[in-house]
Amino acid sequence: MTPSRVQKKGLDDMFSRSSGVLIHLSSLPGDYGIGSMGAEARYFIDFLERSGVTYWQLLPLVPPGDGASPYMSPSSAAGNPLFIDLPSLMEDGLLTWRDLAPNRYDEKDQVNYTWVQQNHEKLLRRAFRNASEQVRLQVDRYIDNDQELADYALFQAIRDYFGRKLVEWPDIGLIRREPEALEKYRTLLAEEVEYQKFCQYLFAKQWQALKKYANDRGIRIIGDIPFYVSLDSVDVWLRPELFQVNPVTKVPDAVAGVPGDLFTPLGQLWGNPLYQWDVHRKDGYQWWCNRVRRTAQFFDVIRIDHFRGIHSYWSVPRDTEDALKGHWCPGPGMELIDAIRQQVPQAEFIAEDLGDIDEETHRFIANSGIPGIRVLVDAFTDLEGNSAFLPHHCIEDSVMYTGTHDTPTFIQWLEHIATDAQREYAESYLRLNRQEGLNWGMLAGAWGSISSLVVAPMQDVLGLGAGARMNAPGTLGEFNWSWRVRREALNEDVSARLRRLNQLYGRMPRWIEDEE
Repeated sequence: MTPSRVQKKGLDDMFSRSSGVLIHLSSLPGDYGIGSMGAEARYFIDFLERSGVTYWQLLPLVPPGDGASPYMSPSSAAGNPLFIDLPSLMEDGLLTWRDLAPNRYDEKDQVNYTWVQQNHEKLLRRAFRNASEQVRLQVDRYIDNDQELADYALFQAIRDYFGRKLVEWPDIGLIRREPEALEKYRTLLAEEVEYQKFCQYLFAKQWQALKKYANDRGIRIIGDIPFYVSLDSVDVWLRPELFQVNPVTKVPDAVAGVPGDLFTPLGQLWGNPLYQWDVHRKDGYQWWCNRVRRTAQFFDVIRIDHFRGIHSYWSVPRDTEDALKGHWCPGPGMELIDAIRQQVPQAEFIAEDLGDIDEETHRFIANSGIPGIRVLVDAFTDLEGNSAFLPHHCIEDSVMYTGTHDTPTFIQWLEHIATDAQREYAESYLRLNRQEGLNWGMLAGAWGSISSLVVAPMQDVLGLGAGARMNAPGTLGEFNWSWRVRREALNEDVSARLRRLNQLYGRMPRWIEDEE
């Protein structure tokens, strides 16, 4: 077997100058309504390799929750079955072309989650019925070594059976996990539990193959770990003592959010249950360490969402209409960071350190030793030139983003959100001109920053506007989390221009430089 580029050269460590592209699996091309872990994902990896890009950043791969959000998942451990590549199941004899042909989806620009959920589930259940005894034994062997996925399979089967959220289940004994109730539903829903296990096995098998394909080509994967879990999750069901919820009903005492700011005057009311940090502290933060350990098996680098919550978090009383009545509470601080580093020493991190940050929190983030992020689209609100997000103000130990999944695209901001003064400042600073392409001037400004790693959402690479925004925080709508890229956009011209940027600004992977 030919050694991979990783084996021959070694992956660049994350503190050398390099670049990345942010695009979720759901946003990749494909014929079945949503991106998947199949041929189109491998095509995108090849695009990154040709472009001299080292990192592919994804959003959480967990099953989505309300509004298709990957940050409100029913599990912090499970994989999203919607990402299972359906054509690949033909290779395993689980589906045929006759099964797939009537289920192609013509809409290529947006994910219709209702359609995708219905059609993927229909086909995955057909694949489950077609599974041979050998495949079912492979599923059992995989799940037998993963109690978290076994618990999730039961939880999801019950959740689907009732069609209700955890706090609304009609059997209080089941909510409390009383042995008789658990046994009753394990028996009643045995086939459904096996189906859920089957989906998790397929997801893990395909993801491991895709990650290997990426790593063999020198592409490292950055994955996201949401700071909070959903109230309607197996995590709360199994370990209610770890959260600020009623141990019997699982109803929260208070919920998560963030205070108001210039963009959201009423704050953001997320609704996630808060952690009972005193309980986590007693066993050395085992739940968090186990979560990070699992995540590190899926990704090469982990972006910790809402990192400031480790220092202090915004607690909002239950049943309030907005986040204004909340207050700051102390988080676990460096105790949690030290525990994770001791128990999962191989993990590499990026800290999403945005939001309402005071000086004390800034010092905590700096002292954590974890690189924080700078966001170019937010760099021009300070017309005096003092923003820490300006490329020349960045520090080497940081990650420059042109934007994130929560921000407007850069072109959307420039053309529809920025004031005249802010637009003039950005255009002057970045020396933007329409002949070159506004997006390419913006990318050059980011690529030339001091930050060791620079990452651009695919929307910014392509210079797309408001219709391509991934998510508008604090809103629910059919366009959130639904944007998709077309295959023809991943072309040689875009790849060559990205590669040229990496060459100009010293961000080419070392193994490519050696080969050239």
